[in-house]
Amino acid sequence: MVIHEDNKVVAIVDDDAPVRVALEGLLKSAGLTARAFESAETFIESGQQSQVACLIADIRMPGMSGLELQAKLNAEHCRIPIIFITAHGDAQMRMQALRAGAVEFLAKPFNDEALLDTVRAALEN
Repeated sequence: MVIHEDNKVVAIVDDDAPVRVALEGLLKSAGLTARAFESAETFIESGQQSQVACLIADIRMPGMSGLELQAKLNAEHCRIPIIFITAHGDAQMRMQALRAGAVEFLAKPFNDEALLDTVRAALEN
């Protein structure tokens, strides 16, 4: 039997459908509740920010980027721990994300266990 961690929701925001499906499956296999969104705009429009305990977001997406999503959430005083994932990151982008409050910045491909450990740590805070 899978025990959900207090039904805390982990949101996934990534424009790449195979990545969303893989991450959702990984999180669910670890006993976590996950919801996937194809864009930052879709996530914002869902109105589910208050239900989300951790956010995994791609940096580069059409429309609003992950960093822009982070800035919007910060401006709205919505303090969701964010884990960024990207195939196109650099040191400056990483520092910008972390300075704005991101809990981690992982380069694709990343280790599944490293991601799960980071998500669990974010959920405990």
